[in-house]
Amino acid sequence: MIHNDVLRRIRYIFDYDDFQMMEIFANADHAVSRDQVCAWLKPEEDETYLEISDREMAIFLNGFINLKRGKREGDQPEPEEFLTNNMVLMKLRIALNLQSDDVLALLQDTGLKFSKHELTALFRKPGHKHYRKCEDQILRNVLKGLQTKLRNEAGVKPAARSSTRPAAAKQPDAKPKPSNQSTQTSKTNTVWGRK
Repeated sequence: MIHNDVLRRIRYIFDYDDFQMMEIFANADHAVSRDQVCAWLKPEEDETYLEISDREMAIFLNGFINLKRGKREGDQPEPEEFLTNNMVLMKLRIALNLQSDDVLALLQDTGLKFSKHELTALFRKPGHKHYRKCEDQILRNVLKGLQTKLRNEAGVKPAARSSTRPAAAKQPDAKPKPSNQSTQTSKTNTVWGRK
């Protein structure tokens, strides 16, 4: 899958602006300009389009992990010079703290049937006898499943979505229940509502 497409989809799913995208790179100790970010996000047919390299995409995903999971102390991991779909999927899985069942649910939501055994093969090291190459369709469907899960059709931002509650106005006779949102927030530190 073209890395620029993955970058565009991540930006859309999480509703990041140009400066937030720059900050993700900075989380991996790498500075990029707004012009670079804009050029990577342009459609391929645009004359100012610039293809993002494997190394730059690896830096972005490492920064995304740091953003979502916290920056580890000491030296940052060296970004890969060659990045496969398997590596992209693994980095997304780490960043979003996805368990196997979560990834399978995302795939199932997009109509792609996948077994746990097949999924495990995607995370094996190349050369392992059960290693399986992650095809573009698989990665595309994971991203599509994330989009469906984190954005509703009206385009609600993922960050705002967790705090929105069903409107009590639909039940005018009902008394509003006391909010226990503070306790819910502490339990929902990840995309999936668990620590």
